[in-house]
Amino acid sequence: MATTSVINYVVDGTTMVGHLAVPDAPGPHPAVLVCHEGPGIDGHATGRADRLAALGYVAFALDYHGGGVRLPDMAAMMARLGPLMGDSDRIRALGTAGLDVLLAQPQVDPARVAAVGYCFGGTMALELARGGADLQAVIGFHSGLATTRPHDAANIRAKVLVCIGSEDPLIPAAQRTDFEAEMRSGNVDWRMNLYGGAQHSFTNPNAGDAGMPGIVYDQRTDERSWRAMLDLFAEVGM
Repeated sequence: MATTSVINYVVDGTTMVGHLAVPDAPGPHPAVLVCHEGPGIDGHATGRADRLAALGYVAFALDYHGGGVRLPDMAAMMARLGPLMGDSDRIRALGTAGLDVLLAQPQVDPARVAAVGYCFGGTMALELARGGADLQAVIGFHSGLATTRPHDAANIRAKVLVCIGSEDPLIPAAQRTDFEAEMRSGNVDWRMNLYGGAQHSFTNPNAGDAGMPGIVYDQRTDERSWRAMLDLFAEVGM
C-alpha cells in the first residue's frame, strides 16, 4: 500500500504540480523520480509512480510544463517543447527542481535514487545524468536520445538504460548510433534495449488517442521494458 499526495513547487515563477507516492511501510526507502511524456503529467506518469510505490519506492512524478495539466494538442506540446529541446541547461533545471522535491521527502534514502522518463521525460532524465546528478540509475522509455552537449556524458555517474522501439519514427537509427558513440566516449556504464516492432509511446495504453502514426501502445514491450528497469534497480542495490 502507498499514500499519495499532490505537491506544488515553483520553478522560475511557474507553479508546478507534482504527484508523490510513498510506501506505507517505514523508511528510509529507495526513490525514483518519474518524468512524464511530452503532453504533460497525466495518469500514465502518476500511475507509474503509484506502481513504484507499491514495490517499496518513494516516487515523485514531476511536472515540467506547469499547473499539473496536460497540454491540449500536439501544436501546444511542440510550442512548449520546441524551445526546450535546444536548451540543455533549462531541461536540467526543470528536472533538478523535481529531484529536489523528491530528495526533500523524509522517507527517502538519498544514497538510492534513480530517475526514469518517458518520451521527452526520458530526455530530461538523461540530461540530469549528463549534468552529474547523484543518481544510481537512469532509465529512458521511448526516450529522445539527442543532446546539444554530448561531451557532458563524461559527468554521468548513474548506470544508464534506454528502452527503444525499433520502429519508433521519432528516434531513428542515426540517433541511436550517435547516442552509442556519446556513451562510449563518456565511458558510461550503459545499455540500450531495442524492441523489435515497437513504436513510440509503447508504455502508454492511451497512446492511440494521439491519432498519429508511429505512436502505439505495445503491451509486450511495456512489460519487458518494466522488467528491464527493475533488473537494473536490483543491480544497483535499489
